[in-house]
Amino acid sequence: MTQSDVLADRYGSRAKRSGGRWTRWVLLGVGVVVGAVVAVVAYRNLGPQPIETTVTSFDTSGGDSVAVTFVVTRDQPERPAVCIVRARTDDGIEGGRREVYIPPGNGSVPASTVVHTSGRPTTGEVFGCSYQVPAYLGKN
Repeated sequence: MTQSDVLADRYGSRAKRSGGRWTRWVLLGVGVVVGAVVAVVAYRNLGPQPIETTVTSFDTSGGDSVAVTFVVTRDQPERPAVCIVRARTDDGIEGGRREVYIPPGNGSVPASTVVHTSGRPTTGEVFGCSYQVPAYLGKN
């Protein structure tokens, strides 16, 4: 009996690996594809937005309305946009909403609106903006 036979009896023999080299490459390829998909989704959701807004002030002293003033910065300032401004009530639900037409303009464009609410408003915010301006908004 040789030393390798003694070690094999004591510890067991080395089993031949199942699969092969191609299994590693397939798993590596799947990992790269999954990583690329995660990166694309994250960039679309967390990357720079084409239209960004900053609320500069809101005034809730109107009782059943809130006046919201905000600044719109676009990556294509020559295109008109629409922003949805909403008001929230004391319990956190949306109490009112309004679409605001943003005309083409250079740089940052200031805008303001009054949103009438179904209850006492607590805050006013810009929900989001888009270049897809509805036909009924037109140029106010």
